[in-house]
Amino acid sequence: MRLLDVFRTATFRLAFAYLMLFSVSVLLVLGFIYWRTTGTLATLSDETIRAEVDGLAEQYKRRQLPGLLAIVKERAARQNLRTLYLLTIGDIPLAGNLSMWPPDAVAEGRDWINFTYERADDPDKEQRPGRAFQAQLSGGYRLLVGRDTKEVNAIGDAIRSILMWATGITALIGIAGGVWISRNVLRRLEMINRTSRDIMSGDLTRRVPVMGNRDELDDLATNLNQMLEQIERLMMGMREVADNIAHDLRTPLNRLRNKLEGAMIGHSSREETQLALESAIGEADGLISTFNSLLLIAEAETGAHRDTLEPVDLSEVIHDIADLYEPAADDRGIALKFVAPTKVMVRGNRSLLARVAANLVENALKYSPSGGAVTVSASVNVRDRRPTFSVRDSGPGIPEADRERVLDRFVRLERSRNTPGSGLGLSLVAAVARMHDASITLEDAKPGLVATLSFPEFEEAPATIAVQARRVLPSPKKAQRNPEPETQGSRQSLPAGQA
Repeated sequence: MRLLDVFRTATFRLAFAYLMLFSVSVLLVLGFIYWRTTGTLATLSDETIRAEVDGLAEQYKRRQLPGLLAIVKERAARQNLRTLYLLTIGDIPLAGNLSMWPPDAVAEGRDWINFTYERADDPDKEQRPGRAFQAQLSGGYRLLVGRDTKEVNAIGDAIRSILMWATGITALIGIAGGVWISRNVLRRLEMINRTSRDIMSGDLTRRVPVMGNRDELDDLATNLNQMLEQIERLMMGMREVADNIAHDLRTPLNRLRNKLEGAMIGHSSREETQLALESAIGEADGLISTFNSLLLIAEAETGAHRDTLEPVDLSEVIHDIADLYEPAADDRGIALKFVAPTKVMVRGNRSLLARVAANLVENALKYSPSGGAVTVSASVNVRDRRPTFSVRDSGPGIPEADRERVLDRFVRLERSRNTPGSGLGLSLVAAVARMHDASITLEDAKPGLVATLSFPEFEEAPATIAVQARRVLPSPKKAQRNPEPETQGSRQSLPAGQA
């Protein structure tokens, strides 16, 4: 990573902008401190000088020239040149610690003067700065009282030097900090870019490293990884669907072709030909149902129905399922029970939820023995307020090792190989659950299996819930005529029109 690349980054530009803002702030603060400090020192010095002049003028009025001379001589000797005094008549010095009137002083038009002078005891003859107040006394006398300002000027120079050093150090630290921050951010972004390039090259297993700092870049990496996992899962699902279609649908397609060919050349009577054609139509209906299920699963996984989510009462849904499957359960000697309060509200697609409930109930009826029981229930969890929907049967259940696998497409357990079905029922249930942000769990009912869907908490106020009209389902006789139950590991979806 070249240093020049760091200077081109948006992070460095942002850090540099903050540096400029901070530097200007530092300059303004230090400039204000310099201005206030030097101004305060100058004001205090001027006030001291003015008080000294007023005091000497008062003494001159009271004690005349002899008294003023004595006081000026005494104070000039005591101050040791920190305060400057000079009393003259014309250009002749009478008393004070200055040998002559400052040559750059102006006698008229200005009271305060800035000047330079030399100390009498200084062998180097250094020109020192001073500031004084000149006063005209009666009798032609002139009085000058001032102070040596070298110390005040030194303080001002020190503040200016501190201001310059602070600005320079701030700039250096800011630039170094900007480079360091930019290199770190650029290194993290390069990891993301490298991962993106690897994924574009075909390696869908690559993930963005998470540093564990719990900062916004870690949040970005986590979200990207979740997105990549979803993309990989969908891509793997597409590959599995293509492979499964090639393998699992080849046999029914060959069987359909053979039946049609046999109907064309292998039968002598019209009745036999008609039976062969009806059998072929049944095979075609099964293929269409399988493709419809695959399409519905794809739509659910891509969120195509998310804009159709609305308040749905699960109690009404399971009562609709009762109307559909009670006759079939009675014919098989299975007790079909429904347990639900008055309302169990979720946000969802009513048609898809009914399809899920039908798949689960159909599968439970298929594997429950005669004399068994199937219980369909809906409730609201009292702890987290999450609506739940469950179907419990008294069949053989699913081994714990296979409970995750049966949610994939075209998965059929070994004992279900000789029963009708395509292995898409539970795949559809899982896809619809994900579309509704619900979780699905398969647990041992001892005996049997209990499948539970847990939905997010319903937050809409009851007053705003629209009354849902009960959907008209096919007559129970149709469920008896064409149950086409699905295996415990993969439940057959309802034919078109039943869900």
